[in-house]
Amino acid sequence: MTKQELVEFIADRAGLTKADATRALDATLEGITEGLKKEGKVSFVGFGTFQSKERAAREGINPLTKQAIKIPAKNVVSFKAGSKLKDAVN
Repeated sequence: MTKQELVEFIADRAGLTKADATRALDATLEGITEGLKKEGKVSFVGFGTFQSKERAAREGINPLTKQAIKIPAKNVVSFKAGSKLKDAVN
């Protein structure tokens, strides 16, 4: 599903215009992003949890040259599905 398809779905289900649904979706995604920046975790009971994790620096190999390279530390986002989402998919 693309963002545009999701906007159309939200507009249809919530009885909103596509413009209102787009603003609602953008605000939701912005809220999730801000929550991850500030607290490192955003939970939706039954749906799942987004969590920011720090990945340590490590050694890697350049596949073209086969030489060792250093991969710097960075933050990554993970998602763990909740029970209701798992049940809905299965």
